[in-house]
Amino acid sequence: MGEHSSPLRKYCLFYYLSHMNFITGGTGLLGAHLLYHLVSKGEPVRALKRKGSSLKTAQDIFEFYSADKTLFSKVEWVDGDVLDIPSLEEAMQGCDYVYHCAATVSFAKRDKDQMFKINIEGTHNVVNMALKLNIKKLCHVSSTAALGDSVEDGKITEEKLWEDKEGRSNYAFSKKFSEMEVWRGIEEGLNAVIVNPSVIIGPGNEEKSSASLFNKVKKGLKFYTHGVNGFVDARDVAEIMVRIMKSEIHSERFLAISENISFKELFDAIAKNLNLPAPAREAKRWMAEIIWRVDALRCFLFRAQPFITKENAQSAYRKAYYSNEKARERLGFEYRSVRRSVEDAAAFYL
Repeated sequence: MGEHSSPLRKYCLFYYLSHMNFITGGTGLLGAHLLYHLVSKGEPVRALKRKGSSLKTAQDIFEFYSADKTLFSKVEWVDGDVLDIPSLEEAMQGCDYVYHCAATVSFAKRDKDQMFKINIEGTHNVVNMALKLNIKKLCHVSSTAALGDSVEDGKITEEKLWEDKEGRSNYAFSKKFSEMEVWRGIEEGLNAVIVNPSVIIGPGNEEKSSASLFNKVKKGLKFYTHGVNGFVDARDVAEIMVRIMKSEIHSERFLAISENISFKELFDAIAKNLNLPAPAREAKRWMAEIIWRVDALRCFLFRAQPFITKENAQSAYRKAYYSNEKARERLGFEYRSVRRSVEDAAAFYL
């Protein structure tokens, strides 16, 4: 480092060399953004991937944000699975901070069992291994789906409790139960936090998760609804996670929300930035009720993947408003606007 190096520089170098970050779900939209955030800051990262998983989306995300082609090679990829305990233990050896991003998002009934295994059993395994290996801190990525419903006179906050109500999706249950594994780990001495993002916007695989919203518009989406939900930039979620992990905060949850806007506003913004026509026809609720039933019959007869499910149809009309005050006040965090997030992501999808 040289005899003129400052004490701060020596400390920073020691900090970055003295710990290892471990990430599950690094090939997904959020996981890849988290990888990029950490690597671009010079932090060592080990990422779990299933054998044979494609790294293309993650690499594309790195190259979209940076001209430095060497950044992606700095990720230490290891083969393993959150459902395979021996491979998980081997992968987590020597790691200090764990970011658990791996999860399955699906609203199709046929995916329920596998989704529950990955989301709940997988989290159970990660928590147990973190306890066994004395991990310094764990950050679990949950979802706003694991919280209670909208309140009458305000926004949903971190304090809103889960309520068993008709219409809850299997995905929501899987995320709620996975959270319970983390809280159980905390009771057993684990230093952990939970982050609950809303719908995440950012570059990713157009066939999966929230990235499919851009794909739907590209394919000529004709209908819109006035349902409202929270949306947030993938880069913001990644930064919030890292800030919490580097803080003294523990045994708490943080919502990650930029803005609450209607699906119509979102699709209009996506269409504008993709230079495509915006959806122009309002989908009435009765129309959606018919469509999901017809599609369910099609899937049953032809064993096809659903175009729309009952949960999708219901959520399209739900108006959910979430608070972002906790992250702003406790972390001093300022979110990117949804407009900017859509504009930046559209450049990737174009």
